[in-house]
Amino acid sequence: MRRLALAVGPADAGERLDRFIAGRGGVTRGLARRALESGGVFLDGKRCKIAGRLLRAGQEVVVNLEEGGRRDAPPAPLEPGRLLYADEHLAAVDKPAGVPAQPTLTSDRGTLPELVSALLGAPALVVHRLDRETSGVTVLARTGIAAAALAEAFRAGTPEKTYLALCVRPPAPPQGRLEAPIGKDLLRAGLRAVAAGGDPAATRYRTLRVGLAALVEARPETGRTHQIRVHLAHLGAPLLGDPRYGGPRRVGDVNVPRVMLHAARLEIAHPATGARLAFDAPVPADFRAVERALVPED
Repeated sequence: MRRLALAVGPADAGERLDRFIAGRGGVTRGLARRALESGGVFLDGKRCKIAGRLLRAGQEVVVNLEEGGRRDAPPAPLEPGRLLYADEHLAAVDKPAGVPAQPTLTSDRGTLPELVSALLGAPALVVHRLDRETSGVTVLARTGIAAAALAEAFRAGTPEKTYLALCVRPPAPPQGRLEAPIGKDLLRAGLRAVAAGGDPAATRYRTLRVGLAALVEARPETGRTHQIRVHLAHLGAPLLGDPRYGGPRRVGDVNVPRVMLHAARLEIAHPATGARLAFDAPVPADFRAVERALVPED
């Protein structure tokens, strides 16, 4: 990613945003427009997609460009079969691996809220995020009131979440509950680690099967960033396909296409009625293929 931070001077006042980016940023106007269209431009800290926005002196423009300035292909629509549940308050979906849960610095296209909103024909708001490479159940709110209630539920840790993970080896011990705080990894930017001064975090887990790898069920009691990945790596069982935390992308002749983590089940109270809801997402084909090759059933 290439980042441009541009200050609007008195001589730039009244200039169109796209022309300003091209002239001051040293890029073509077409590239400036593509950055705007994809959501990679921020004006005074807020995403702006209006090419003709007239600027004022003193404003700050930040432009995040994909390397090479490539135009991404339009995102594929979310398949209707991935909608697990929907009413006027919330929607539950089976998120495909590779779909971001929220906008990135360079784009707001192809995110889960955008895809779900297109499927439902109405806005949907993220209240619970899965990592980009993680597949499975996630919920989105369809009203502001529902969003507040669901967000509070996740903060309080009342939803019950069940994940399946394929690990290099079984954790030691093979089942139990790990209570270990998670904070920023001081040596590796963007990563997390078990750290004495981190946020409280607890995960229950059990090993289901062992072969050339291990199939592990994980039930996080808290919702820290990368929690399952960090906790299982701390127990000596990094996830396959997760090199940032010690997991290989290949085991023998078996290619591991992504981080092998799947959100299989989510149980949550309905934000309006309080009724208990349970959603299940089938194990996707890529996960199942690696599982069958490395942890076959007897």
